[in-house]
Amino acid sequence: MSRLTKDDLAQMDRSYLESLDPDRLLNAAWNLRQCAVEYLERLAQNSRNSSRPPSSDSPFERPCEAPDETDAAPGADDDPEPPEDPEDGAQERCGSVDECTPPPASESPPKRPRRRPGKQPGAKGCWRTDRLVPEITVPHYPECCAACQEPARDLETAKPHMAHLVLELEILAENRGLRIVCAKHLYYESVCACGHGTKARPGQGYVSCVEGRTKDLQLTEYVLVGPLLATFIASLAHWDRMSRAKICEFLAHWLATPLSRGTVDRCVREAGIACMPVVEELIRQLQAQDILHLDETPWWEHGKRLWLWVAMSTTIAVFVIGPRTKEMFRILVSEAFLGWLVTDGYQTYRDHQWRQRCLAHLIRKAVGLSGAVDAQAQRMGEWLLRELRRLIQTVAEAGEEAPRQSAPILARLKRACILGEDAEHTKLRELANEILNDWDAVVAFVKNPGLPPTNNAAERALRHAVIARRISYGTRTPEGSLAYASLLSVIQTCRLRDVDPWSYIAQTIARGRKGLDPLPIPSAAAPA
Repeated sequence: MSRLTKDDLAQMDRSYLESLDPDRLLNAAWNLRQCAVEYLERLAQNSRNSSRPPSSDSPFERPCEAPDETDAAPGADDDPEPPEDPEDGAQERCGSVDECTPPPASESPPKRPRRRPGKQPGAKGCWRTDRLVPEITVPHYPECCAACQEPARDLETAKPHMAHLVLELEILAENRGLRIVCAKHLYYESVCACGHGTKARPGQGYVSCVEGRTKDLQLTEYVLVGPLLATFIASLAHWDRMSRAKICEFLAHWLATPLSRGTVDRCVREAGIACMPVVEELIRQLQAQDILHLDETPWWEHGKRLWLWVAMSTTIAVFVIGPRTKEMFRILVSEAFLGWLVTDGYQTYRDHQWRQRCLAHLIRKAVGLSGAVDAQAQRMGEWLLRELRRLIQTVAEAGEEAPRQSAPILARLKRACILGEDAEHTKLRELANEILNDWDAVVAFVKNPGLPPTNNAAERALRHAVIARRISYGTRTPEGSLAYASLLSVIQTCRLRDVDPWSYIAQTIARGRKGLDPLPIPSAAAPA
């Protein structure tokens, strides 16, 4: 059903409804009912029953907040007023205090309000100086009558009522280069046999609301940058780690297309927001996997320390930015997950029964012990390092005979840990107790040859984000964090499935601007 606009409702007066036959009148009435239900549900939304920010709530309908009873009485915790000095009056009579005595050194000048990023109110704007010349024309016709829902006919008599220009990226034949094409999108109005005129309009999709922002981000076709060009800009920002200023310079010099930083930033955020529904589906698919790799790394969001989580299998990679808590862990791995987890020694992971401990972390600690100054710690470190590496090699080469051939190695490894659990050297004692306390997870891959002994897959997946964090110092808003994690999830999943990520993201942006759900990422192609 196409949404009724103000112009559509203006045409549907009493005389128009009386002129309809019963079938079309029923369709029109049902269309009006659906429109009324949609708008009533939208009016009932607030920050408590939807994703809208609290700033969108009506101040007259907001419930009164009870005062906090734990608050002390006004002035109870304030420093007492100093007693009046008789000399102060003399100073005031002879002149101002500032003229007689200098201000105390502890006083600091008042702080200026923090400046908002971007263009400031009252600043001179920068507008496009060159006139865009369209090379092609893309017509848009209404699919059906907005009133009676009959398919649109007689499109030859339709008249254009609006138009806008779109810059789109064109890949030349055989990937020999790129060029920017300016397309003129024409939207036509068609008159149905019932007498109702329906206008084709640019599609509109998801709206991303951020509290305190003057204008929310909405996926819509009424924009200057096309889906493929927006994907190209997002790839430069996320995958090539270019700044907004460098992207503007690159587009202006190499593609002769000057764009503002605001337009570039919108394209980057739009690509991430369009990929959000895809990530929600990927999280659901994760729960059906047999083996999951999990890892996390610190991430900064406007100076606040968060964590970038990754959960991945052989065909899925999902990134999420949030605190390092059990709740975030359950977002990626539900309690109903019955597969194996390959993780490091983070305490939250130990609640899962089926888990393989990453031996690469233990090997790195053993390497550090092998270079210790203490002779006992050095010998024990070399012993642990030798047995851990031999255990991995034996399991990889033995196959089904791994449990039998690994038994002597496991006995020697456990004996070394028992000897080192009471050692005076702190690092040796901690490593020995760490292996003993998590023994079942350390040796789980011996009885289950399909389990990887290390978590290198998740660590390699985080490497790109770690480099980006060092360059850009993280993200600045929750929307930016969500967009970055969503886009990175789609890119990595497409690469795991041997699918072109940029074509898929461009298709996802195009569907998101029309308000359509994204298509699932294709499965990995079978080897020839």
